[in-house]
Amino acid sequence: MMKRFFDLSLRYKIPIWGSFLIVVTTLLVSLSLVYKAYDDLRQNLLAGSSSLAHRLADDLFHPLMEDDLWRAFGIINAPLVSSHAKDIQKPRFILVLDNELKVVTSTDPMLIPMGTTVNQLTPEYSMFVQRITESKNLTNSTYDMQDEKNFYIAAPIMHDGFTLGTLIVVHAKDEILWPRFFQILIHGATMGLIALAVLLPVNWYWAHRTVRPLVLISQRMRENDLNAATEVVDQLYPYHDELGVLFQAYKRMLIEQQDKDALEKQVVHSERLAAVGHLAAGVAHEINNPLGGMLTAIDTLNAYGNMDARTAKTVALIQRGLKQIKQTVGALLVEARVRNRDLEPQDVEDVRSLVFPQVQKKELQLQWASDLARAVPLQANQVRQVLINLLLNAIQAANCRGVVECRVQDQGEQLLLWVENDGKDFTPEQRAHLFEPFSPLSQSGQGHGLGLWVTYQIVQQLGGKIDLQQENGRVRFSVTLPMAETKQA
Repeated sequence: MMKRFFDLSLRYKIPIWGSFLIVVTTLLVSLSLVYKAYDDLRQNLLAGSSSLAHRLADDLFHPLMEDDLWRAFGIINAPLVSSHAKDIQKPRFILVLDNELKVVTSTDPMLIPMGTTVNQLTPEYSMFVQRITESKNLTNSTYDMQDEKNFYIAAPIMHDGFTLGTLIVVHAKDEILWPRFFQILIHGATMGLIALAVLLPVNWYWAHRTVRPLVLISQRMRENDLNAATEVVDQLYPYHDELGVLFQAYKRMLIEQQDKDALEKQVVHSERLAAVGHLAAGVAHEINNPLGGMLTAIDTLNAYGNMDARTAKTVALIQRGLKQIKQTVGALLVEARVRNRDLEPQDVEDVRSLVFPQVQKKELQLQWASDLARAVPLQANQVRQVLINLLLNAIQAANCRGVVECRVQDQGEQLLLWVENDGKDFTPEQRAHLFEPFSPLSQSGQGHGLGLWVTYQIVQQLGGKIDLQQENGRVRFSVTLPMAETKQA
């Protein structure tokens, strides 16, 4: 049972434990206060009764010396007659014993007649008087005893060492002690209930506020939702206590885990593209050898063969197909070549001139900006190829009468190429295979999908970086190429 309780969620355990502690603490405090109130009430009763007994004993000495019993009766009966009805210290009985332990007078002569010995009274009287007589110090002393129903207070009637008897004051518990005690008990219980009514909701609210971030974070962890877990830390517990420090440490761990996952995805993506590139290049090399032989054979046949019109037409069709295959295979062979010349501003303008007919064909608005004003140490043919591929893809993806924007920025140690269009965004599935060969991503579905793959391979050879951003209805490819002399293709 206890194990099952400890396996409960913190959202239940903390409030339950808190409520248990609050209830136990309230009960203990209430009981201690009630006990203290009862003890104080009893002590006050004993002190008041002792004072009354001494006062009456002093007043009774002379009447008893003179054997004036009526006067003695009037003295002991006065507290019962003159006391206010609500006086909690009003005695039940008062009686006077002589030295022979006989009743001289009492406040209720019918119940306790004069001349009655203590042995004829209740056993409590006998025990009480025996205790008094056995005491060695009888001078100015009071004695108290209690049973289930009464308190007994006694004082010697004496003057100058001469004792005439004993005064006994009897208080009934059910008349003076228990009513007041029950009032105190009800008051204490009421205050305890008020405390519980305040503390228990506060406990549940505080426990809920404290545990809620932990519960939500654990849920996000089970769902493996790192972004949602980070939002929980930021929104639900913005404090800087120990729990806040723990949450912030957990948030940093999440961010580092996200960075690690992104880096791993990037590494896996790069390795996959590299593997696909090696495979494509290997296949292209294997195809090139027999392809070259077939094209040579067709050239020989065209030069020396005596073919009729139908055969010549068929051979020409085969030759065009083989050349198309050669072009496709050539696109797969993206390799480092010897630098031919540095990139110059005129190369950028040439690219603009080459793509302008395609821009006019779709009635696009071409926004062009280039601040390249010098020759930079980058291979002109490869940078031109990258820029042409990106522009042709952007033109194809742009909406009819849309916008294509191109920027070329010389940033000193690196060259920035920025091509943007207002076409549709790539889907997550398309982005996952963005730079792979034979991945048709154009809106029209035409082409072999090698443009971005070739661009990626060239950028990697030049030691650069290519990124894709999609925001505000725009799709932007940005290429950063370092221009250090050591970064040669």
